[in-house]
Amino acid sequence: MTEINLMDQYPRTKRPIEERGKQLTEELRSISGQYGKEYFDGDRIYGYGGYYYNPRFWQATVKRFRDYYNLAEDASLLDVGCAKGFMLYDFKELMPKLNITGIDISEYALANAKEEVKSYLQLGNAKELPYPDKSFDLVICINTVHQLPLEECKESLREIQRVTRGHAFITVDSWRNEAEKEAMSKWYLTAKTFMSTEDWIKLFEEVGYTGDYYWFIAE
Repeated sequence: MTEINLMDQYPRTKRPIEERGKQLTEELRSISGQYGKEYFDGDRIYGYGGYYYNPRFWQATVKRFRDYYNLAEDASLLDVGCAKGFMLYDFKELMPKLNITGIDISEYALANAKEEVKSYLQLGNAKELPYPDKSFDLVICINTVHQLPLEECKESLREIQRVTRGHAFITVDSWRNEAEKEAMSKWYLTAKTFMSTEDWIKLFEEVGYTGDYYWFIAE
């Protein structure tokens, strides 16, 4: 289990945390939590504000994953929370023989996924992955497990551990100090499990997750 930022090639933008904090309501969070059109392609306050493919987002990051994990050209990879499959598309472009699989809870995202990878994607929940033990060389889960209530979050971590035969990498919402905790309270939309970096690590140990991890910090 290693803390490592494998998302350091992913472009970052300035987040309007204070502005969003003033606008957020429980009703808005409820709409966002349906993971439908509003969340992906509606107004920015509901989520992405338009979730479209752009090569600058994932191309450098998938190379980072490939090189760090020394993936074989025909390795098997699972993306838990794959949304419209953009990361998997860039993986397949980089490594044509890679065996890719994606799973997501959003019917809207899958229906609007990139056509080239639609056949590799399926509907499902991270707390119950429909794959045999040790099915994948690498499981990636970006900003997904914290969307579940605590006990289901634990189940999803156990499931990720169960289906990987090699490596896993996750990112979760977190904070390292009170200022970051306050910023996260103003920023989050759909997360249901919140804790500090120290408490996340304790949770990983509790459920037996031995993969790699990093944090999404609101700043």
